[in-house]
Amino acid sequence: MKKNIVIAIDGYSSCGKSTLAKALAQKLNYIYIDSGAMYRAVTLFFLRQGIDLSSHAAISNALQHIDIDFHSRDYQSHVLLNGEEVSEEIRQMPVSQKVSEIAAIKEVRQCMVKQQQKMGKQKNIVMDGRDIGTTVFPDAYLKLFMTADPKTRAERRYKELQAKGENVSLEAVFDNLAHRDFQDTTREVSPLVRATDAVILDNTNLNQDEQLAFTMAYLPVI
Repeated sequence: MKKNIVIAIDGYSSCGKSTLAKALAQKLNYIYIDSGAMYRAVTLFFLRQGIDLSSHAAISNALQHIDIDFHSRDYQSHVLLNGEEVSEEIRQMPVSQKVSEIAAIKEVRQCMVKQQQKMGKQKNIVMDGRDIGTTVFPDAYLKLFMTADPKTRAERRYKELQAKGENVSLEAVFDNLAHRDFQDTTREVSPLVRATDAVILDNTNLNQDEQLAFTMAYLPVI
């Protein structure tokens, strides 16, 4: 069996990247790393501390006081920010509205990429995000680029937020996703772009079992 295999899943917001990544990691008995949760945790910390995003010194100093860790419980990945469970809070709209802006900051990306690459040297992992197959692990064993119809993505995200009791409109969710798409694809540092050797997975009309089967078809015995 090969060691330190990395499966990279990139794509737009609310395309089901984490759902597929979790299922794939469980199927293969790999470790699932949610890179997006790392940027969300940084965003939450910045918001709480009122970090001046125009100050490189303030940003660099803040990053030295952030410790992000993952642990699994009940087959779910949980995120710890400086020892505090923040898995739910980082998914709320205040963080969603700022995460793409903060994730575009050079110092933030450099810090997170180093942590992510370190994880990939230690274990077999499935990692999802925006630049995993292009910047973090350009030599990943398998690269997927996920997409879906914007309306479908917004409806999925809206249902998730409603289930959590958040009072938000479908229009607001659609606008937020459109804004994040623009920021993710046009940022100067590590923009969201499909790697030339990535397999495109459009799951607009696929259920979770179908997208898992689609991915497994690209994985020989490893």
